[in-house]
Amino acid sequence: MPGYNEDQLSDFRDAFTLFDDRGDDKIHKSHLGEVVRALGLNPTEADIKKCLKDSSSERISFEQFLPIYEDLSKKKDQSTEEDFIEGLRVFDKDGSGLINSAELRHLLTTLGERLTDEEVEQLLNGLEDKHGNVNYEEFVRMLLRS
Repeated sequence: MPGYNEDQLSDFRDAFTLFDDRGDDKIHKSHLGEVVRALGLNPTEADIKKCLKDSSSERISFEQFLPIYEDLSKKKDQSTEEDFIEGLRVFDKDGSGLINSAELRHLLTTLGERLTDEEVEQLLNGLEDKHGNVNYEEFVRMLLRS
């Protein structure tokens, strides 16, 4: 595949093989997101579904995987830290820089790429103050650093 060196192709093959549960050099299309995330990409479920919309087969070969990976790697997230902060600022009713953690939990579990309660617990662990509020600017910066 043009643009990838032997080491990269080897890494791709290794990650791909981890999800080949039949030993037929193919993965189930439901594992595509996990494979590309293991390789450092962070596509949305919508991005994954778009890549798979023309695939009639339930399984994807390594040769089919490479162009899909390349397409997904070109889709960079254009959102900036300030965009996320601005989005949460809407919920900062008094302009204090804080958002109620219950409201934030609700947002994270019901909108967009929904998180599980356990995932939200992990994210908010140690960020709530004694009044049950979260500094949303710190929250966004913490998320984008990890």
